[in-house]
Amino acid sequence: MHRLLTAAVLLAAGPALADGIQITVAGEANGTITIDLLEDVAPQHVERITTLAASGAYDGVVFHRVIDGFMAQTGDVEHGKTGGDMRRAGTGGSDMPDLPAEFSDVPYDRGVVGMARAQNPDSANSQFFIMFNEGYFLNGQYTVVGQMVDGFEVLDAIKRGDGPNGAVIGQPDVMQTVTVTE
Repeated sequence: MHRLLTAAVLLAAGPALADGIQITVAGEANGTITIDLLEDVAPQHVERITTLAASGAYDGVVFHRVIDGFMAQTGDVEHGKTGGDMRRAGTGGSDMPDLPAEFSDVPYDRGVVGMARAQNPDSANSQFFIMFNEGYFLNGQYTVVGQMVDGFEVLDAIKRGDGPNGAVIGQPDVMQTVTVTE
């Protein structure tokens, strides 16, 4: 309970919310997801996401791993573009170096955005995930980078994965555009 209260205070009063992003989703889900990025919680990760969004690198990237009741993962700017070999989606990153972990006390509640990584805690790059439900076993293990503020109906409609480890079979939903907001 204390952790939830702490997160609510952090999200409501401080840290200051940095720029956010708006994700226009197409596929089984259609609409916009709005995310506030938590610059004071994870400044290097927020900078990476805003840099990639501003450059258009996230445009056309699919939600390649979607586990019902858990999370929707996207952001593979190397192998996750529509029209590419979807068997490789989720195995790549950007051409920028991996980031050191920026773990915090912000818990993984519904709508929290975290950075995906390999086994090494300092291996986050471009991929991120959005929580469908709470996942407190992730607390302190993955960098929290943002919080959804709008578009939960769009998140809930994203095509679920049926393959190994939540891989989406067939045509996954896609981030048509990702724009930085102020």
